[in-house]
Amino acid sequence: MRGVHSAVDDIRRNVFTEVARLAYEGGDLSRVDTIPYKMIQGEVAHHRHDVFLERAIVQERVRLALGMNLQPAREQMPLSAAIHEADTDQKFFEEPLVNIIPFACNACPPKQIRITDSCQGCISHPCMNVCPKDAIYLDKDKHCHIDQDKCIKCGKCFNQCPYRAISKIERPCAAACGMDAIESDELGRAKINYDKCVSCGMCLVNCPFAAIADKSQIFQIITAIKHKEAVIACVAPAFVGQFGKDATPAKIKAAMRQLGFADVVEVAIGADLCTVEEAHDFLENVPDKLPFMGTSCCPAWSVMAKKLFPQFKDCISMALTPMVITARMVKKDHPNARICFIGPCAAKKLEANRKSVRSDVDFVLTFEELQGMFDAKEIDFASIEVGPEDNMDEGTGMGRGFAVGGGVAAAVVEAIHHIDPDREVKIEYGDGLRECRKMMSMAKAGKRNGYLLEGMACPGGCVAGAGTIRPVKETAASVERFKQEAPEMSCTTSPYLQRLEEVKE
Repeated sequence: MRGVHSAVDDIRRNVFTEVARLAYEGGDLSRVDTIPYKMIQGEVAHHRHDVFLERAIVQERVRLALGMNLQPAREQMPLSAAIHEADTDQKFFEEPLVNIIPFACNACPPKQIRITDSCQGCISHPCMNVCPKDAIYLDKDKHCHIDQDKCIKCGKCFNQCPYRAISKIERPCAAACGMDAIESDELGRAKINYDKCVSCGMCLVNCPFAAIADKSQIFQIITAIKHKEAVIACVAPAFVGQFGKDATPAKIKAAMRQLGFADVVEVAIGADLCTVEEAHDFLENVPDKLPFMGTSCCPAWSVMAKKLFPQFKDCISMALTPMVITARMVKKDHPNARICFIGPCAAKKLEANRKSVRSDVDFVLTFEELQGMFDAKEIDFASIEVGPEDNMDEGTGMGRGFAVGGGVAAAVVEAIHHIDPDREVKIEYGDGLRECRKMMSMAKAGKRNGYLLEGMACPGGCVAGAGTIRPVKETAASVERFKQEAPEMSCTTSPYLQRLEEVKE
């Protein structure tokens, strides 16, 4: 489903555009109540059974885009009644970050194995023969059926049917959740178990009913810009290729200045410093002090590892993430500036919400939210002119490679070889949280001793994050080209290395 543009993408992105436009235009903010009517016009519903439900869902998505909490259906109030909560440049995210709008949920059935009408009633009925619970039975016409009360969803029958007459069905949000955090409420609708959730955002981009959304600071960022605050954008390496073929890195930087950002900095410079620190940590600690080491840059992965495998919490690198390192460097150079991290990730919002990070990172935007700002200001990349000040040549190639799965481990190993050429390093890469859990289970069993483990919550790496716009393979190719264009390839040659100790203070 990812990478195929849909009506859900349009709803999500139109909400960001309208909220950004409201913030830029200012004035009487009570007109926020007109956004659902502007987006859903007329009297005929386009996607639901009535137009009123469509507008109610848009209203709640606007509420979340303003950074506010959801309202239960029984307590619905106009957006304008609480718009003062959003009209600030100081608002932090209030948990929960990722939310399911209950009345937007289709109450999709939980995981089931079903026999379809394609069943031919064959004589061999291998589905019955392999079922460990005798859950499959024949009707009077010799066609097979499954007793759902007995079925354990093992899938053995699915794999054996010669006619492919057996199907597996699962809630898309639950299938995408690597933490098994999607449960059901009393009405059969999906709900999130926040004790398990790590805010990776995979559920929100895989829900085909636009029922899941995370909170945004888009309104507050624009408010800060309008208050003449110096807001400096720190963009994650996955930004390349996100905004179309005309949006070169230089044009993106120029366009962001048109949005009101004071400057734009590559987070790849923080990735370079993170790489070198993790390389030193690995050499000093593995295997003498720690059996293995996990990378630190993906907050959803590191929270998952510490939550499900607490006995190995010290094995997850304590190196500052690229976002925090970059933000600290910029703040030391510009003490009065506000820092806005712009990236592909919902979980970075959760990381920035930590008390230890709040003083470093003031705002977090996803690429989708940034696109909403571009659309609100009607930015045309084809017509943008750039100058020498728009060049983006700060990060190394390996630092830029953090955006793609396996890129973090590759950068750390390359740095290790510069520091200790004779050291051999075994690596493994967890592609998505389910694979990360398997990887940690192997480590728990003692089968990954001496390894460097890279965890990425999003299958494919940051280029597949919940806040991305373009297809994963397309963006990965763009990142690779940008990586090869870097002035230096190795993180160990970064001109910012001497500042590592400074940002760790």
